[in-house]
Amino acid sequence: MNEWLDYLLLIVPMLMMLVAVVLIITGRNLFGVVVLTSVYSFLMATVLFVLDAVDVAMTEAAVGAGISTVLLLGALRLCGWDDSKPMLHPWRKLILSGALAALLMVGMVGLPEFSDPQATIHQHVVPRYLIDSTKEIDVPNIVTAVLASYRGYDTLGETTVVFTAGAGVIALLRRRRQQRLNHASSEANDAS
Repeated sequence: MNEWLDYLLLIVPMLMMLVAVVLIITGRNLFGVVVLTSVYSFLMATVLFVLDAVDVAMTEAAVGAGISTVLLLGALRLCGWDDSKPMLHPWRKLILSGALAALLMVGMVGLPEFSDPQATIHQHVVPRYLIDSTKEIDVPNIVTAVLASYRGYDTLGETTVVFTAGAGVIALLRRRRQQRLNHASSEANDAS
């Protein structure tokens, strides 16, 4: 029963992601496209969660759906909501996306079975982390050892992405506030 639920939680979000991609490619309203990219990120976070990549799922939800959406909505607020250019060949983009999806599916054929205890990672990497981490880096918590030492550059990269996105939001908000203050002072000067 649990296995069927896992498959359902994988297949339904993936189908919804496919629908979101088609709507993003054919969308003309930029606000709608930003909302759909946020929905896509949440669906991707769901798939990553079902695949037991909880840390990546949380990062996808926070950065992909949260901070990126705020940044894009802030940019749209400054630039305008509607796309004024006519759409050129939207089906080319859809075909390219489909070809990429097919290529990824072909690549998935060589992957080990889901939760396979005989997979390569369980034969080499996991035993090293569990057995040798206390000797190599003297950190008693395995999760902390993996995230802070073995995957330290990856964690640093994720932290940098979150910091950069936050700095971008602050920069957008400050620019908007400065424009408002400049506009208010010019109106006050015009009135006097």
